[in-house]
Amino acid sequence: MKNTIAERILDFLKGYPPFNLIPGSLLLEISKNIEIHYFEKDEIIFSQNDNPHKHFYIVYEGAIRLYRFGADKKHVIDICDEGDLFGLRPLIMKENYLMGAAANEETILYGIPIAFFNDIILNYPKVSQFLIASFATNTRDPFSEKHKGKLFANIEGIKKVENNFIEAQSAKYTRNPITCSPTITVQKAAQIMTENVINSIVVTKNNIPIGIITDKDIRTKIGTGLFKISDTAESIMTTPVITFPEKITVAEAQIARLKHKVSHLCITKDGTNNSELVGILSEHDLNLIQGNNPLLLIKEIKNAKDAETLKYIRSKAAELIKGYIEQEIPIYFVTKVISEINTTITKRAIELSIQEIGEKPPVNYSWFAVGSQGRQEQLLMTDQDNALVFENVEETEYPKVKDYFLQLTTKVTQKLNSVGFEYCPANIMASNPKWCLSINEWKKQFKEWIKDPIPEKILLSIIFFDFELIYGNQLLYDAMAKSVLKFIKKNQIILSFLGKATLDNPPPLGFFKQFLLEQDGENKDNFDIKSRAIRPLVDAARIFSLYHGLQINNTIARFEKLMEVEPQNKDLFESCANAFKILLTFRTLQGLANNDTGRYVDINNLSKSDRLKLKSCFNPIKNVQEAIKLRFKTTQIG
Repeated sequence: MKNTIAERILDFLKGYPPFNLIPGSLLLEISKNIEIHYFEKDEIIFSQNDNPHKHFYIVYEGAIRLYRFGADKKHVIDICDEGDLFGLRPLIMKENYLMGAAANEETILYGIPIAFFNDIILNYPKVSQFLIASFATNTRDPFSEKHKGKLFANIEGIKKVENNFIEAQSAKYTRNPITCSPTITVQKAAQIMTENVINSIVVTKNNIPIGIITDKDIRTKIGTGLFKISDTAESIMTTPVITFPEKITVAEAQIARLKHKVSHLCITKDGTNNSELVGILSEHDLNLIQGNNPLLLIKEIKNAKDAETLKYIRSKAAELIKGYIEQEIPIYFVTKVISEINTTITKRAIELSIQEIGEKPPVNYSWFAVGSQGRQEQLLMTDQDNALVFENVEETEYPKVKDYFLQLTTKVTQKLNSVGFEYCPANIMASNPKWCLSINEWKKQFKEWIKDPIPEKILLSIIFFDFELIYGNQLLYDAMAKSVLKFIKKNQIILSFLGKATLDNPPPLGFFKQFLLEQDGENKDNFDIKSRAIRPLVDAARIFSLYHGLQINNTIARFEKLMEVEPQNKDLFESCANAFKILLTFRTLQGLANNDTGRYVDINNLSKSDRLKLKSCFNPIKNVQEAIKLRFKTTQIG
């Protein structure tokens, strides 16, 4: 007899993550054991510090508010609506509830027994990967390192690793390789190889690889007369073959080739030579992968003769990004690699421009990247943001020196534009006379920004706080950085203005927990992930770093250092860092998929899982903005 109620529950659950990641038969078993609970408005589900129930919950109808008591006040932390999970974290961590939960309106909940979920978390990695990013796990900071455990298995990807990226990457092999039977003649095998333009053929029995014939075998065994062309394939094949499973890494493949002195590896379903052949990995395949090695790309950049070559190399870097993210290599290290490539491209553009001018720079100078490149976060081809500072010169020499550097910067920005880095719409580029100044002029201009913090100057200073030396004189850069921090230390009020500018940025969600979308223009009804989600975290990391006088630009590095200098706020900064990593990865994937900057996201085309993943990153934003409001007294700024 059919269990109609269980089937209705299953139909509901399979529409929401992580239940949509669970096989149907298992999900039906879960559905049969679910308890249905009805709550009147304001009725308590559980209270803060209660022992955990044997169930966690998903909202079927209605809404649940999660609240917490602090400083003798009740604070509403979140509102969970249809499809949201809550009450799970305490069951996994075996802790009491950190929050209370009450019905915000008439509500029906499904109570899911934790006993069914322990094995699922261990056996279905995608389920645990979803739960790490789930906002509704009944923890204020679901990204906190201390909560990772087995439930949050994929947080391991955030740990720093020292191995080479290319070697950690899974090797791409040729699927459905050409095969032959052991009884055909060598002549026939050679004809098949010639017709398919391949240098090897796998000898199989019932699709089980038993040997391989390569061009080398034909040269050394047939060409030398040791065997006849009419002999069978099995008589000259190399056996046994070296086999590996489908998820072989580049490093494993390289080691296997060296160890066994072979040019080809057979890929089988279970990695043994007793299972079905699924692919072949050749020396050529490995060379292609190595061709996208960042070290080789950088070498190519340094030898490039024109901007077109630089553009081609940068397009290969885009493929590199895609491969790294597909392999779940930590985003922090992806940004390091791509930043180094972007930096090397800029250096080469400067060198080529100086060659074109035919005259070396008249005085020492430094080329700075500002904005996302200055923070080493420019993964996609976005706008240019750069500046140049040159040594102080006599007044009579100034026009000639300034003209030279404007000529140089114009050529450089043109080359970067040719590569694919668009001109900055706000003209924040070294080719702009206002962003190509002597060191005294820069100090004077920056001092003016700080002492007269009107909104326009605040925005300019924000961009400049993230400057990074790309090319030129280190001493000039150090002098600039030192003067910036000195001015900030003497004018701490600027931090309040910076804080207010940060908080003036519209929040990601509206009153009813809906994404705030663009209201007009070409991106109407899209979500601006840069302005509403990424920028608030970037701004927060910057303002707290300036407060402590930290000469660090990268957002993740800033949060990690803040965890050290403010151990009492470690969880806050850690949750911000991890949310930033998720958002940056998400934007990069969007950009690669749509061949754009990834800034504007069509929310309607996202899965429920992706929408929840985005929402999960917004709680740290809210928390850190509350900290900014308190620390820098932004409400006192008119």
